[in-house]
Amino acid sequence: MLILQARSRPGNMHEIICPHCAKAFKVDESGYAEILKQVRDTDFAQQLHERLELAECDKQSAVELAKAQLSNDLQKTAAAKDAEILQLKSKLEGREAAQKLAVTQALSTVEKERDRLVNALAESEREKKAASELAEALLASEQHKITAAKEKEIQELKAKLQAVELEKKLAVSEAVGAIEKERDELRNGIKQVQLEKQLSEQSLKDKYETQIKDRDDAIERLKDMKARLSTKMVGETLEQHCETEFNRVRSMAFPRAYFEKDNDARTGSKGDYIFRDSDEASTEIISIMFEMKNESDKTATKSKNEDFLKELDRDRSEKGCEYAILVSLLEPDNELYNAGIVDVFHRYPKMYVIRPQFFLPMITLLRNAAINSLKYKSELALVRAQNIDITQFESQLETFKTAFSKNYDLASRHFQTAIAEIDKSIDHLQKTKDALIGADRNLRLANDKAQDVTIKKLTRGNPTMAAKFAELKSPPAR
Repeated sequence: MLILQARSRPGNMHEIICPHCAKAFKVDESGYAEILKQVRDTDFAQQLHERLELAECDKQSAVELAKAQLSNDLQKTAAAKDAEILQLKSKLEGREAAQKLAVTQALSTVEKERDRLVNALAESEREKKAASELAEALLASEQHKITAAKEKEIQELKAKLQAVELEKKLAVSEAVGAIEKERDELRNGIKQVQLEKQLSEQSLKDKYETQIKDRDDAIERLKDMKARLSTKMVGETLEQHCETEFNRVRSMAFPRAYFEKDNDARTGSKGDYIFRDSDEASTEIISIMFEMKNESDKTATKSKNEDFLKELDRDRSEKGCEYAILVSLLEPDNELYNAGIVDVFHRYPKMYVIRPQFFLPMITLLRNAAINSLKYKSELALVRAQNIDITQFESQLETFKTAFSKNYDLASRHFQTAIAEIDKSIDHLQKTKDALIGADRNLRLANDKAQDVTIKKLTRGNPTMAAKFAELKSPPAR
């Protein structure tokens, strides 16, 4: 038997509290009187049964309508799912979003239908206040059934999605198989390229070795040529070498010359050699004081050519020589002295610093110049003795001296240029050798890099390939 609790409220309003759900309903005086009348009516049970049947019919109609609407929505959802499945096959990363969207749409439809039914039930409760609790119970039961059916549909959709996942994994496996096949083909191609490269490298290496050998031979030839220009002999001192060279041509070039060691040390100092030459009338043509300095002649205080010039000038003055020449092998890396002949007139008059290979040419040049000068001087004296105007003659003599000096400077520079060109050729050939060795080294490094090439390294940083490799490594879903 249904028992309702009623409370009076101000303003002639009453609240009826449901004994099942404790929900309060507001009714006015007339409604309250009507309810009381119905309660008291002996036909209340019959009327309640009829109204419950009407409510059941209304509920069944609402449920059928909801089912039809739900079926329509499910069909739409299924169509959308099919479209989503097709899209999933092309875009693997969108499957979870499509699944969530389908579930959300289904739940949203259920919730909307539930809300509509709740609203309809509330309207029925307002019309049939006595049967509200029963209608709610029935609606809750029906909602549970609908939710269970919806869950079943969701499970079916999940099963379909799993099937799609399996198809996708199968497609990935096929794609990976194709990639592995391509990788194997690439490896075979790389091996073939490496073989061809090795053959090419061997050919280039043989070619480069031949070129390097040719360059080394050329360098050695040029070094020998340069060494022949330097007269420093192994096993000989510089003094012995110069004396030997002079004695070799003494009888032909200098038959009346004096060339001996300076042994006069009365003044406390002496040079190495004194050269004097005279004409047929025993008139001295030229005199030269020589000082020879080998590389081993360096001391703690004297290691440069300039360190010996002052002493040489003093020896020249004490022995009455016109010229002073320092034959030196000191400062071998100095480009100034490597030119061969360097005049130091700015420091000391008529003084030269020469390399040993210019020993004989320097004596010859100075002797010949002195002979010509002596001849001109004799002619000049004869002319002057004859009281002849010699203005033009002196001018021509100065022109000759200028031309002779110019030709001598040109010859010296040409010899220096030849030595420099030989040095440049040696440097160029050495650089060519170094370049060939560098090319061989770079080819070896290129081969090492080619050996280290793999498919994984080539695809490093590619997210798609990384995902495919990860899926291959992960165990298959059961």
